[in-house]
Amino acid sequence: MELTRKGEYAIRGIVYLATQPEDKVCLLSDIASAVEVPATFLAKIFQQFSKIGLVKSYRGTGGGFVLGRSADKITLLEVVEAVEGAIIPNRCVVNPGECSRDISCKVHPVWKRVQEQVRDVLERVTLEDLAGV
Repeated sequence: MELTRKGEYAIRGIVYLATQPEDKVCLLSDIASAVEVPATFLAKIFQQFSKIGLVKSYRGTGGGFVLGRSADKITLLEVVEAVEGAIIPNRCVVNPGECSRDISCKVHPVWKRVQEQVRDVLERVTLEDLAGV
């Protein structure tokens, strides 16, 4: 699994929000500047985040973004999967029966274990951990 640029930008942006006071509404341009991400790219990412509740958006004067939940309740797994999709080291672990050899293949259990371990690691890390709050 390789994190795309979109995933990297998403993590930078949301971790920045986690470092801010909970009630501080941050302008997208300020976030983008602070984390060195193109504002238009970050806007699309934060729209996705807003739809699933990772961030809240406010329009108009004084508008911007805040975390949708407290930083200790948002995991790195949620952030990564929001922009990258499910953690899939190999197509054979997408769905049972996706691969005709998943029962007889000696490598299938390895891919399954890789998937589980990566998910476990990412699930144990919260935005609070990353923000050092």
